[in-house]
Amino acid sequence: MADNKNWQVELEEYIRQGEPDEIEKSNSWKTAIGLQDVDGLKTSEYLLDTAKEHIEGKISITDADKRIQSYYEERTDRNEVDADTKEADIVSVRIARLLSEKTFQFSPAELRNIHEKLFSGVFKHAGRIRNYNITKKECVLKGDTVVYAPFDSIQDTLVYDFQQEKEYSYEGLSLEKSVKHISKFTSGIWQIHPFCEGNTRTTAVFIIKYLKTFGFDISNETFAANSWFFRNALVRANYNDWQNNVHETTKFLDMFFENLLMDTHYDLKNRYMHVDYKDESATQSATENIPKCQNGTLELTLEELALLNILKTEPTATQKRIAELSGKSERTIKRRTVELQEKGYIYRENGKRNGKWNVLIEI
Repeated sequence: MADNKNWQVELEEYIRQGEPDEIEKSNSWKTAIGLQDVDGLKTSEYLLDTAKEHIEGKISITDADKRIQSYYEERTDRNEVDADTKEADIVSVRIARLLSEKTFQFSPAELRNIHEKLFSGVFKHAGRIRNYNITKKECVLKGDTVVYAPFDSIQDTLVYDFQQEKEYSYEGLSLEKSVKHISKFTSGIWQIHPFCEGNTRTTAVFIIKYLKTFGFDISNETFAANSWFFRNALVRANYNDWQNNVHETTKFLDMFFENLLMDTHYDLKNRYMHVDYKDESATQSATENIPKCQNGTLELTLEELALLNILKTEPTATQKRIAELSGKSERTIKRRTVELQEKGYIYRENGKRNGKWNVLIEI
């Protein structure tokens, strides 16, 4: 098995010194491997070597996928193969592949599609809605379980939640309020728990791809390093024990998403979420008056923050290039850059042809 610290250090080296393509691939692999922690799984050294060859451009992601499949097909002796490591390796390369793809559709069908792509051949029920009710003992709940959606209402509940989110407008909404809404939506679809297994990894991949439609160039570092915190935050967002004064809360999930989207630095410790943990100072709500981000960032909308991140990363980018990176039309980009200039957040240096963008606020 790959040592947890070693694989992170090795992939981080590509991010520090690599070209943009290597950085993007490294981030995808870090997330893919890190997400296996939510089920206590560890990848193999062979998977790490395969990932490095893909990052360096020696093989394609398709080749990497085939290589991992062949590696385990050739090992027919059950004593030679650890089932958990096999699952971690196969699912990791598939997550890396999905995160590298630029396609996405916001729908329950896409959620099922992601589950099927991740777990085909791993679970017999890949891509299929569960047909029985479930409970799961959670450490942070002292062995209690979240109340998940009944199996016979899963499809209707998914359709309802997705429709509500589709109709929700982020236009003009502050980043803080946007993050809170994203937390609520994420916790909602996770609580439905539509599949027998693999729900957290599926939800994570879906949400990463969904957030990218807002124009965010997500590094995925927060998911890579804190996947177990992400899962426990989802648990606490959906658990009530009124008799013991424990109430569902998205504050931990808010902290996670603020670190992901706003470059805050909350200390994401799993022990803070245990129902018996009493040190409230360690679990500051996102609404409390504590330093969370740089000047003015909370006043930005999701779309504005995504655009500013692009301009900061590629200050010489043309409107066409910005449109490609953000997934927006050139007309929208032109309108948004004018608005940001009027607000005093950016200015254009040296004109249209050979100029560059300067971001005037810290993000």
